[in-house]
Amino acid sequence: MAEITVMGAGILGLSLAWALRQRGAQVRVLEKRHPGAGSSGGTVGALAPHVPEQWNAKKQFQFESLRMAPKFWTTIAEVSGHDPGYARLGRVQPLLDDAAIELAQTRAENAQTLWQGFAEWRVCETRDLPVCRLHSPTGLVVFDTLSARLSPRRACDALTAALARSGVPVEQGDTATGTVIWATGADGLADLSQALGQSVGTPVKGQSALLQADWRHEPQLFIDGLHIVPHSDGTVGIGSTTERDWTDTGPDAQLDTLIDTARRACPDLTDAPVIDRWAGLRPRARSRAPMLGPWPGRPGHFVLNGGFKIGFGMAPRLAQVMADLVLDGVDNIPEGFRLADNLRT
Repeated sequence: MAEITVMGAGILGLSLAWALRQRGAQVRVLEKRHPGAGSSGGTVGALAPHVPEQWNAKKQFQFESLRMAPKFWTTIAEVSGHDPGYARLGRVQPLLDDAAIELAQTRAENAQTLWQGFAEWRVCETRDLPVCRLHSPTGLVVFDTLSARLSPRRACDALTAALARSGVPVEQGDTATGTVIWATGADGLADLSQALGQSVGTPVKGQSALLQADWRHEPQLFIDGLHIVPHSDGTVGIGSTTERDWTDTGPDAQLDTLIDTARRACPDLTDAPVIDRWAGLRPRARSRAPMLGPWPGRPGHFVLNGGFKIGFGMAPRLAQVMADLVLDGVDNIPEGFRLADNLRT
């Protein structure tokens, strides 16, 4: 069996370790702190697709991963005995004006082909959907049936437990041996950039919150760039900020503004107590796509990083493709996802 060390126990590292173990590899997972300690420890958990237009390799890859998600997370729940909070309940977005309606209708037509009958992008009246009070100036919304949700922390806990039951405990440490895959998030981007003598990406600060409100059977909302995601434990995750400049990595006044914005957008949250505030650094590769492939100049070392905002949604497929590369030497990395795509030439 192949002997592999996965560095990092965020969503990408844990998902990869699972894929490798399922294919017979002998796997170790090393983490400096604890599973989900980095950007995978947030509160939002929106597994939402890109819009069905201007289709490209990145959007196709994400679609394939979202199709894999139900089986992937059902298996993790069964093996681990832990609920990751996965449910495909869709997403609602208000339409603000006639131009937005026209664009949404075009996208609905595109989705019939691009989403291959697996899901729909529909234009609906607000009264036709069983959701919390939501204001739409036109009375119309988009409802897509591809979006899903999970609880980021519970998902990491479930993956950790499933790995342990499969003989792969997550160990604390930072000394790698043998074949090594670096899935170390924002810290890993800095290490890789230093080693290569050029920036391959930068960390972006994000902040989110968890409110006490039981909408567990309702779809998530996406309003003017803000995700409002009901979870199965009677909480609602909201977020996230996108901050390229910061002085403090902890929660600050921008999170207060985010919470106020969510409450104005969705009146049912007005009196919902805030039970958790989160801030962290998320890894953004130069290409803005996930970044994977061999580490240049380090034989036997690979990189899996840069899952900025879409790591949970893409994790099942990324893990599969990375396992193909490491175990079989088969390169199924899509255009724009290669480490070389983030290097200056």
